Amino acid sequence: SASFAEKCQSQEWGFAAGLWHDLGKYRPGFQAYIRDASGFERENAHVEQNKHSPRVTHSTAGAAHAINQWPSIPGYVLAYLISGHHAGLPDWSGGRGSLEHRLAEAAKEYQQSLAARVPKHLLTAEQPAVPEAARSLKSIALWMRILFSSLVDADFLDTESYMTPEKVGKRGQYPRLDELHGLFFEKMNVLQQNAEQKPLNVIRKSIFDACYRAAYEAPGIYSLTVPTGGGKTLASLGFALEHAKRHGKSRIIYAIPFTSIIEQNADVFRKFLGDDAVLEHHSSLDVDQRAENASSRLATENWDAPLIVTTNVQLFESLFASRTSRCRKLHNLVNSVIILDEAQQIPRDFHAPITQAMQQMSDHFGVTWVLCTATQPELGQQTDSFDRTLLEGLTSVREIISDPSSLAKNLKRVEIELPQNVDQPTTWKSLAEQIVNEACALIIVNKRQDAKTVFELLPDDGDAYHLSANMCAEHRSATLKDIRQKLIARRNGDTTPLRVISTQLIEA
Repeated sequence: SASFAEKCQSQEWGFAAGLWHDLGKYRPGFQAYIRDASGFERENAHVEQNKHSPRVTHSTAGAAHAINQWPSIPGYVLAYLISGHHAGLPDWSGGRGSLEHRLAEAAKEYQQSLAARVPKHLLTAEQPAVPEAARSLKSIALWMRILFSSLVDADFLDTESYMTPEKVGKRGQYPRLDELHGLFFEKMNVLQQNAEQKPLNVIRKSIFDACYRAAYEAPGIYSLTVPTGGGKTLASLGFALEHAKRHGKSRIIYAIPFTSIIEQNADVFRKFLGDDAVLEHHSSLDVDQRAENASSRLATENWDAPLIVTTNVQLFESLFASRTSRCRKLHNLVNSVIILDEAQQIPRDFHAPITQAMQQMSDHFGVTWVLCTATQPELGQQTDSFDRTLLEGLTSVREIISDPSSLAKNLKRVEIELPQNVDQPTTWKSLAEQIVNEACALIIVNKRQDAKTVFELLPDDGDAYHLSANMCAEHRSATLKDIRQKLIARRNGDTTPLRVISTQLIEA
């Protein structure tokens, strides 16, 4: 716990939390419970036989002891962490699960614990200095969550080493960031040297070079404004790897708002870095048992891997969660590079808490952020007509591309033609008839039912494809693979028609 908390200059805080968190286990009631439940003192007994036995609490005694040892705010800070290390961070008030209620009823548990033969060196710890992050009302909550994460992950890992020691050797079986750095730039050099000197490739190289140069600059918050087709996925990864090397960053986290495109980005990374270098962690991951291994399953618990590809939901909910399983990974966000792909998709209703957490992670916990998109959202300070602050937002965001407007013009590849009468709706039948006359077309509709309707109106000739979130990830990936192969065939002279009906998941 101390080792994990050292990342945010709070080693002694983490040490005390780890020292006192299980103080309640010394009392006779818990000793009897754990022996009975485990069958430690009964032959051929099993935990399953006693699953209905009453649970005996143990976390409140350590919380009471922290307040007794460190009166006032420091003691209460530890009390929150210790009391919640199994059930999750509690609220102060609000029923039997609140910290206020539990402390009010802690006297008996605490007295029984102290009456047991607790080694004296476990009962005292010198109160440490308060780090900068804990001196601000704005950032103290995030600091406490990272401390909580340090305690929870240490507790899980310690229990694992005793209960299932075979797991311990399977953790951390990932290449180091410096190994990935060498591998990536070696392959990128070969790719760039072998690329034709077409205008698009020249632009892509200039974008990559700009990211490489920016990686030398100080950690902080960056924006990378590159239109679709500019190669920002590999350019941002190049920035992250070089920045991590120059500034000693611990890991790279790539967060994407759409689960539908996580698989393809992760595949790009694996192509450059190897199958064992990338950890995917998101809700729609359909696991291929042949591809998954024990190490990857374990790493999703605490993100102890060099490169993580995840969703915005997984990332930001962890920053605000109270549950142990969600918070466990937080200390591994410290001193990392976090890339937010398609940054314009950050939900507007949550701009304030998200930007506040991002700024705090940058200011106090060594995180470098990269806002990666073709259309940057306005995440800076916003005021009303009376100059009152509506959103504090992000400060000192540095743009990596010197002239995004010119880049957008140079990479323009779409002409927009609006209908002559925008108030006159187009029927699905007339749209289907129009599509049949196109040799190669992509049609994007709003709803899954709309996509289904249009698809069913097309001839069943094998030339039409349907894409929507109704498809599982594996089915979607297979369909996208077929579409790509047909596009390549068309570029090589094949005249077979290709018509794709999709919902907005194709957007990115």
